[in-house]
Amino acid sequence: MTSAAYAETNAAETLRLRVGTVLFMTTFLFFWISITPFVDLTGAAVLDPSAGNSNRLNQIVSLLLFTGMLGYGLCHPMRNIILQPRPLLAVLFTWFLFVSVISAHPMLGIKGTVLAIMVTVNASIYLLLPASERHFAKMLGIGTLIMLGVAYYGIAFKPMLSIHQASELREPMNAGLWRGHFPHKNSAAAAMVIAAFFGLFVMNSWSRLAGIAIVLLSFNFLIHTGGKTSTAMLPAILLLAWIFEKIRLLRIPIVIGGVGLFNLFAVGSAVFMPLSEFITELGIDATFTNRADIWRFAFTALAEQPITGYGFKAFWQTEELVHSGGAIETWAVAAANGHNSYLDIALMTGFPGLLLTVLWILILPLRNIARMASAEQHSHLTRLFTRVWLYTIFNAGLESLFYEGGNLLWFTFLFSLYGLHLQARAVLALPSQSAEKRGVAYA
Repeated sequence: MTSAAYAETNAAETLRLRVGTVLFMTTFLFFWISITPFVDLTGAAVLDPSAGNSNRLNQIVSLLLFTGMLGYGLCHPMRNIILQPRPLLAVLFTWFLFVSVISAHPMLGIKGTVLAIMVTVNASIYLLLPASERHFAKMLGIGTLIMLGVAYYGIAFKPMLSIHQASELREPMNAGLWRGHFPHKNSAAAAMVIAAFFGLFVMNSWSRLAGIAIVLLSFNFLIHTGGKTSTAMLPAILLLAWIFEKIRLLRIPIVIGGVGLFNLFAVGSAVFMPLSEFITELGIDATFTNRADIWRFAFTALAEQPITGYGFKAFWQTEELVHSGGAIETWAVAAANGHNSYLDIALMTGFPGLLLTVLWILILPLRNIARMASAEQHSHLTRLFTRVWLYTIFNAGLESLFYEGGNLLWFTFLFSLYGLHLQARAVLALPSQSAEKRGVAYA
């Protein structure tokens, strides 16, 4: 190779590295801090079912990020991994569009599906942006520290917008609990759990000091959110992930059996009184913080349209549901969502949509992990992706987050799915080999 050709190649690699770094950090901060942090929850708008969470600036930034990510991805040697597995995702999103078109609110479903596809494309490209695992850990660490700085800044200087107040219209009982720049204490708690996972990875792959700082700051914030479920799940998932990694025979029971039992005990307690009584005897709140009313109502609605559901994004918070007069029988008609991702997907897209989702987020990751070489199965990178994956599929039993376009947990979950896919394809490569020959992502 001539010196001129080498210089040209080196300049192209440098440009790609810089573009990748900018896209990585911009995308991370967009999801983890957002365009509109520190939302005022005391305004009457929070009770308006027609009030969307999006705005014009948010839409513009989303489109710009998508365009930039797609352009980068199409120019990357590993562009074939974008939006994989394509056959399954093609069927899944086509079904979402179909049930939306025949629903009472077709435009809600169509826009929601398009946004879900955009976020999935972004996530499938995200791990192609770093130049190495250390570069990935460094950017992840810096981004997480910035996020934590914003969260603590809010507690110190914007307490009225960062700590739940008794004057809030929707949930005044949360007064005193931290939420930082997030819209709710539960979303803040989930973010801090994921941030702690990031800290453990950063500690092992980039900087021990930065990693420890992230873990300690995240855990302290998590405690102050009052998120009991997330606080309990942090050590539980770390232990579960360790067992999952060490004992191969328990992997399927942990994922399939564990998620099934978790949903049975949670959602099932709302329908089957003997199960509810059993859970109460164990000292557990069988209503799961009043979620039981929502689940009973959702099951009743699902029984009427089990195949096609009510259309993607076309059930909760629709005007006819909120103003239907059903509030006389149950307050659940005014719920923001079903507080269970699996139940919500079935409610919106029917059981076929739920089955396709389970294949994508539960079955395929299990297969990818089983295909990994031993070194990859026990790497810090795989450990990070596995922790995020396990936390999300279990947390989904109590929160609605699947296909939520602007949800940071959903986006992190998606790129972790792609991380497991890439780790399954990873092969040992010399530094001089090109990315195209390696067949493995930089991260």
